[in-house]
Amino acid sequence: MAFPLTNPTTRELTGGDLLAQALKHIGTEVAFGLHGGHLDAFLMGCESTGIRLVDTRHETAAVQAAEGYAKIAQKLGVCFVTANSGFSNGIPGLATALADRSPILCITSSPPLRDAENNSLQGIIDQVVVSRPLTKFAHRVTNPEDAPRIVSLAARTALAGASGPVLLDFPIDVLFTPVHEKLISWGSISSPSSYAPGPHVEAVKEAVSLLRSATRPAVIIGSGGQSNETTTQLLHLSNQINIPIFDTQKCTRSSTLAAECKFYGGGAGGLGLLAALNNPQPDLILLLGARTGMFLGGRSGAIIPPHEKCKLIHVDVDGGEIGRTLPVDVGVISDVGQFVAALNAQLPEISVDKSWVNTAITLQSLPSPYENDAPTNASGHMHPYHALKAFFASLHDHSPILVTDGGECALWAGAVSHLASPSATLKSTGALGFLGNGFGYALGAAVAAPHKKVVNLHGDGSAGFHFMELDTYARLGLDVLTVVVNNYCWGMSSNGQELVYGEENPARPVSALSAVTGYDAVSRGLGNRGVKVLKVQDVEGAVQVAVSGKGPACVELVVDSKPIHPVTEMMVGRTEDPNLVVVPYYDNIPRAYYKD
Repeated sequence: MAFPLTNPTTRELTGGDLLAQALKHIGTEVAFGLHGGHLDAFLMGCESTGIRLVDTRHETAAVQAAEGYAKIAQKLGVCFVTANSGFSNGIPGLATALADRSPILCITSSPPLRDAENNSLQGIIDQVVVSRPLTKFAHRVTNPEDAPRIVSLAARTALAGASGPVLLDFPIDVLFTPVHEKLISWGSISSPSSYAPGPHVEAVKEAVSLLRSATRPAVIIGSGGQSNETTTQLLHLSNQINIPIFDTQKCTRSSTLAAECKFYGGGAGGLGLLAALNNPQPDLILLLGARTGMFLGGRSGAIIPPHEKCKLIHVDVDGGEIGRTLPVDVGVISDVGQFVAALNAQLPEISVDKSWVNTAITLQSLPSPYENDAPTNASGHMHPYHALKAFFASLHDHSPILVTDGGECALWAGAVSHLASPSATLKSTGALGFLGNGFGYALGAAVAAPHKKVVNLHGDGSAGFHFMELDTYARLGLDVLTVVVNNYCWGMSSNGQELVYGEENPARPVSALSAVTGYDAVSRGLGNRGVKVLKVQDVEGAVQVAVSGKGPACVELVVDSKPIHPVTEMMVGRTEDPNLVVVPYYDNIPRAYYKD
């Protein structure tokens, strides 16, 4: 059955109208983008059909806002970018969505079909060809009547299996051409959603058998297992058999697990402390919707122990991820929620080492080695740990959605952000090492959850990418608090160079930033309340000023670039062994010849 076409205007219904109505029919409530004349027929259709249009100051931020919206709303995010120039600006958003498995649908336009390969205005780049490596599906629609069928196909592709970005290119003549109702291709746009794939019976039996033989099991949940259904099933599993749960860097951390799971252990990186503190590591890992790689310790065995010491059950809707980096004992191609539900249906009785579980989950509560450091460093600037500790403690009544961006500032924040009791946490950087996407994520989160305060935290490096989006926050009256942790440099870069080349070597190529930029002043010029903080004792008062009124605000925390964060030291891999060549951020390699 097709959806009923509506025409609340006196003009003819065009391909743009049909596209908008198709999006509305699949549940689209908001679309993020930036204007371009190629898209006007579609934009007018959105206006007519009641889709809210949120315009940004840069296309990258628009696409990433759709991604942030998808993460918080747990539904398809929709964005639009205009032909060629706008599309090119939006490419980084497709890249982050692909890397993070975020389901977004990007609408773009192009010159008329008759002008293909004619060096027309904004027609040089073939957007579909360029998009294919960065999307699950990219297609050019050549008939306006095909819009419902292709929109349905694109949306289902974005959401099915390992979710991700899709792109539809509607040439301008397709959008402006009147629709012949009898020729409309509806496809499955009115069909109910498909059920998620469940696990193989034998896979569940094997998993139960391995759980029964484990004494130190642990769950690591990733971005592929964040539905409300999955959370409910995980809570039941964990609380019934005393199994601790950890999450990954790219998991949108929810307060539900932290509040309701008796055995929630925080970030999976904490498991790496077990061996360092001479405690036993897990003897079984249940890896759910999480991809192996850098943020799970790679092949080092620090987080997921070596295969001879620890069994690994890996569950993912994408079978290609199972065994990509590490050997597995049971690989299960399944929706994570369905797999955990199947486990719960035959809950095994296991003899868990309760003292080990308690040790594992209290790792997140270990005191910081910087707790007793002076709040102000010798430079006169605030110690980054103490500045952020005071900041988050000042927000404890707000339970904000937290978006962290940047390098070392995000690492410092990770140790103390729990003081603000965030309702959800989105970590912008991931396998791409992308900076600046926090602005779009914060925008999408604020639109998805308008009654929540959103904290958008940056270093002064990542802040430089899309600071103009504070204008967007002000124009829309959004409750976004942007925080700039300003140490006048690319902290991880500068400190990394120091670790590799030595403190005595003063060279720090292209890692310095301006000491005169006033982010508080710029934010006020963009319609935000802005305040700069130089002393830890002034942080709480400044935060209260920033959150006192309606609309967005910005707090600039001027901090020192020292101490170097321990994770930076770990990532750089500095060694005193003269026979190893340091390869920063990756595994060191043996020198081709030995040095005495």
